[in-house]
Amino acid sequence: MSRNLDDLTREVDSSPYKLTPQRRLIIEAIAENRSRHLSAEDLYEMLKGRSAEISLATVYRTLDLFVELNILNKVDLDDGRSRYELASNQCHHHHHLICLMCGQVIEAKEDLLNQLEETIEQENGFLVLDHAVKFYGYCRQCRTNKEK
Repeated sequence: MSRNLDDLTREVDSSPYKLTPQRRLIIEAIAENRSRHLSAEDLYEMLKGRSAEISLATVYRTLDLFVELNILNKVDLDDGRSRYELASNQCHHHHHLICLMCGQVIEAKEDLLNQLEETIEQENGFLVLDHAVKFYGYCRQCRTNKEK
C-alpha cells in the first residue's frame, strides 16, 4: 500500500520529533516526486526558492531522520550520491534498472529472487533478510534514439 502525504505527516507527528516547516516541505517534495530517486542536493535545489530558512544541512539531517523513522529508504545507485525513496511496508526493496545513457532510474516491482533465497537458506543455513539488485543497461527511450 502506498502512503500518501497525510500518512507521512502523521508518521512524523507520532514520533518524538516535531514536524517543522522545513520537514513538512521536504516530505511534501518527496511525496510529489515519489517516482524519482532524489538526492539531498536535488531536494535542496527544489526547495530553496520555497523557503529562505532551509539549508542543505537541514535537508541532510531531515533525510537521515526520515530514514531512521522508516519513512524513507536510502539508496546507492553508484553515482556518488545517496538517493532517497519512500519506504514501503514490504519485506524486500524493489530492484532498480539504471540507464547508462540518460541516468534514468526505473523501479522493477517484481522480486524474482525468492526461490534463490530459499535455496541459499537450505544449502547454507543462511537467513537472507534483504537484498539489493541493480541492472545496468539502456532504457526504452535511449534504445529507440540509439537505433535511429
